[in-house]
Amino acid sequence: MSDRVKHRFRKEFLYYSAVAILGIARFIPLAVLYGMGTFGGWCAYYLLARERRKTLEHLALAYGDENNASERAVIARAVFMNLGRNLAEIAFYPRLDPERVRGFISMEGREILERARENGKGIIIITGHIGNWELIPTYFLAIGFTGGVVARRIYYEKYERLLYKLRRSKGFRVFYRDESPREILKTLRNNEVVGILADQDVRKLPGVFVSFYGRPAYTPSAPVLIAMKSGAPLIPAHIVREGRRHKIIIEEPISLLTTGDRDTDLVHNTQLWTRCIERYVRSHPDQWVWMHRRWRTRPGNHAGDRGKV
Repeated sequence: MSDRVKHRFRKEFLYYSAVAILGIARFIPLAVLYGMGTFGGWCAYYLLARERRKTLEHLALAYGDENNASERAVIARAVFMNLGRNLAEIAFYPRLDPERVRGFISMEGREILERARENGKGIIIITGHIGNWELIPTYFLAIGFTGGVVARRIYYEKYERLLYKLRRSKGFRVFYRDESPREILKTLRNNEVVGILADQDVRKLPGVFVSFYGRPAYTPSAPVLIAMKSGAPLIPAHIVREGRRHKIIIEEPISLLTTGDRDTDLVHNTQLWTRCIERYVRSHPDQWVWMHRRWRTRPGNHAGDRGKV
């Protein structure tokens, strides 16, 4: 069997496995699903050698002598288990009504959002792949905020349709990164919320190099560009898992530098929110996606196009 056929078979197998899990999740209590997700993540750590190796390598790059190989292995295993729990909770999505969402997710700093909403220019939430990030917009909707999220398109149509359907089932809109920002700006003009996950190296997107764990990291410039264009506040936030509950922490808006030197301002402001993301990851390293190649793009081998909005 050729590698191409194997790859196709693996994708089809994973897709129909996900469909089966979603079907089963309609009848299984969340506590049972949670246990299944935890066990599945534990198994994935040992079975997915390539992803495990990348996770351990990136932890070593980030922390160096701050911890040893055994300590990094403990963190890495917990990362996989967290992702397994995330999948279990996503499978439970169709059964999550607003009351249930408010029952197992809490928020710290809601008054910051309320003050920002009074300005009438919308709200940009900047966050990372920490905890179960998919629950953030679900909770926002449950407490009366509307809007959408900026998402990366999954280039396998069946996966994309499945995830899109799950996200839309909760009522929030999806804006794809490779589309015009017109709908994003319209949403902000309507004084709604736009959530952006911007903690990954995506070479196809306009970006700048800023420091992440002391290393140059190619980082999307869109959050700052959209904030500068719209006048909407750029508010850092993250969600952390606390046992079977979750807490969303909202911070004060980023004070954007506006000197008139667009390139300088872009790098400075991107660095400001990236420091927030790093702080979140340092406080909960077992809940971030360390298998992502965050330092893949190197300065000097990328044009660094800053783009326009």
